[in-house]
Amino acid sequence: MTQTSVVPEARVPWLIQGGMGIAISGWALARAVASAGQLGVVSGTAIDNVFVRRLQQDGVDTELQAVLDQFPLQSVVDEVLGSFASRQRSASEPFRTLPMLTHRSPDRSIDIVVLSSFVEVALAKLGHDGAVGINLLTKVQIPTASTLFGAILAGVDYVVMGAGVPTHIPGVLQRLSLGESVDLPLSVTGASSDDPATSLHFDPSRYLDSRTLTRPRFLGIVSSHVLANALAKRSNGPVDGFVLERPVAGGHNAPPRGDFAVDVDGNPVYGLRDVVDFEVLRNLNVPFWIGGGIASREDVKDAISLGASGVQVGTLFAYCDESGMDPVLRREVLDTLRVASVDVRTSLRASSTGYPFKVASVKGTISDPEVYDDRTRKCDLGYLREPYVRLDGSVSYRCAAEPISAYVRKGGSSQVTVDVACLCNGLMATCGLGQVRSDGRRESAIVTSGDRIGDVRQLLHGRDSYSASDVIAHLDVASVAPC
Repeated sequence: MTQTSVVPEARVPWLIQGGMGIAISGWALARAVASAGQLGVVSGTAIDNVFVRRLQQDGVDTELQAVLDQFPLQSVVDEVLGSFASRQRSASEPFRTLPMLTHRSPDRSIDIVVLSSFVEVALAKLGHDGAVGINLLTKVQIPTASTLFGAILAGVDYVVMGAGVPTHIPGVLQRLSLGESVDLPLSVTGASSDDPATSLHFDPSRYLDSRTLTRPRFLGIVSSHVLANALAKRSNGPVDGFVLERPVAGGHNAPPRGDFAVDVDGNPVYGLRDVVDFEVLRNLNVPFWIGGGIASREDVKDAISLGASGVQVGTLFAYCDESGMDPVLRREVLDTLRVASVDVRTSLRASSTGYPFKVASVKGTISDPEVYDDRTRKCDLGYLREPYVRLDGSVSYRCAAEPISAYVRKGGSSQVTVDVACLCNGLMATCGLGQVRSDGRRESAIVTSGDRIGDVRQLLHGRDSYSASDVIAHLDVASVAPC
């Protein structure tokens, strides 16, 4: 019989390592940060395909096997290893991939999500007693419950979520930690709220054993005090803290509030309505961290002076040795930064989610117009697809990054497809797991970084690379040491 417990009181970390991209914040980076006493975070985005592609590329080593042996449903482990780890893939061979997830996905697909999340968190937690979190995007709806439960099975300490207002997640964490089934809302374009298709059911009972499950702390990523206040008041359970993410951060950004203009480069202009009232945040009486543009000890001191418990840092960690970024791509960016700047723009079109998305200009990636134009549109991972109601009343899926004719045939507007990138395939390539197409072409990467990517140079004086511990030492100040 599964037991449950409450997360014990623990030292609040002054630094949260950002949950970046697809597998940029992998278990190796999270382990390194957690081992140093701070909050290491793994990315839960596309975790199932990340896991099966790693199996094909790297196989199973002793450490991974030890983690797999701890999973409560060994029949799932056996099936997955038989399908994806029976032989090593050659570099020119396409990855065998998983069916795209839908609200009708079979148990096998959900099993793989649970296993993959369990493995990622368990590997991150090996060899230390530090805290590990998992980062999810609210916009990626279908695998949320199964990803969360796999992480809970592995003893995850924190869940960090943004790209939406996840008011339902605190209650979901409580129920999952009790081994109870949950129903999550599914946003379906054109469906009424009482349509059965607008709910996702997940039952964890088949994975339960005698282990004690612990409810992780929940941190909401917000862009303003208004959203923080709304999340605190409307959530169906306790919100244990917030990450206040500023628009200079990498990845997805919140759009400016209200009507807004763009500058000469097409970047959205943030105005007075986007100014954060830190008094409101302090009065919520839970810890908060400031993310976006944190690159020095002075930045950390400034955050603490505003009442923050600390900071969230992404970009500096994205280019460290333990980062999951493809080593060749990482080296190219670092070599460029030594002699020149790397431009970062906030694209209003790159992401099919409709959220602004930071794109770094790196040669040979999707930021290059010729590379973008040369890519054949294909949507075969599907994490950012939009569920919608067809004319016959059934629910189907579409994505503004898929072939334009297909998107229009599904009722989408061709105008929405202009300059949209396939973030799923692009980010998978960024972590070195990009697909090889039938014509031999490889998917090109897309690099996202914060506006202050140039500050990475501070860590490169006299050396070719740097570690996660170097980042922490670079930012650490005595004034932020916990009591």
